[in-house]
Amino acid sequence: MTITREDELDGLKEIGRIVANTMHTMAKSIEPGITTRELDEIGRALLDLEGAVSAPQSVYDFPGATCISVNEEIAHGIPGERVIIAGDLVNIDVSASKNGFFADNGATFRIGAVKPSLVRLCKDGKRAMEIGIKQVGSNRPISGIGEAVGKFASDRGYTLIQNLASHGVGRSLHEYPDEIATWPTRGDKRRINKGLVLTVEPFLSKGGLWATDGEDGWTLYSEPTAPVVQFEHTVVATDRGAIVVTLPG
Repeated sequence: MTITREDELDGLKEIGRIVANTMHTMAKSIEPGITTRELDEIGRALLDLEGAVSAPQSVYDFPGATCISVNEEIAHGIPGERVIIAGDLVNIDVSASKNGFFADNGATFRIGAVKPSLVRLCKDGKRAMEIGIKQVGSNRPISGIGEAVGKFASDRGYTLIQNLASHGVGRSLHEYPDEIATWPTRGDKRRINKGLVLTVEPFLSKGGLWATDGEDGWTLYSEPTAPVVQFEHTVVATDRGAIVVTLPG
């Protein structure tokens, strides 16, 4: 989607606020012993209260209102009977629509005490997203996102999952530009047009390179096996840089 009017930006900010509030409220609700299904029901209730519709459910018939991935699950985890315990890394990905506008956000949360290396991974995962967002602006190269994130990851000894990309969003969950690499690539000459709506969501890892399918047809795992974190915002490109719309409020 390309934003051309103020009312479009307002609509995008509204659904951005809703998905951000939902994700952060879910995160605050996590206690050791809660199941991912119970956590998902909290998210579902919050979306319903705001008159928003789960995007993965409405667009892809995903078996949950939100995606919740724990430890070895790196994306698209199905809410179920898995019990969250202290020491887990939990990724919550909330995307939804309202009044024809879609927004998408996610983050990885530490439950209780975790290894210092995982604390650093989480902090650096958020920083990688922020570095990617700084590359967003009118007429800037799309490949600049992956170049900047890739340099940050390489300098700190991390890897990036190279088949889980950022994407366009706004009027549907996934739209033009369909895939935006958050790792260095060659040959991508596309540029970011003013008003373009997109996600920035690098998957930073301590050794993982690819996402592989699990047996349930949804959940993705790291190959090689390694810790992975993801942080994601929906942003709008402007002449002055990126407007982040997935902010709680």
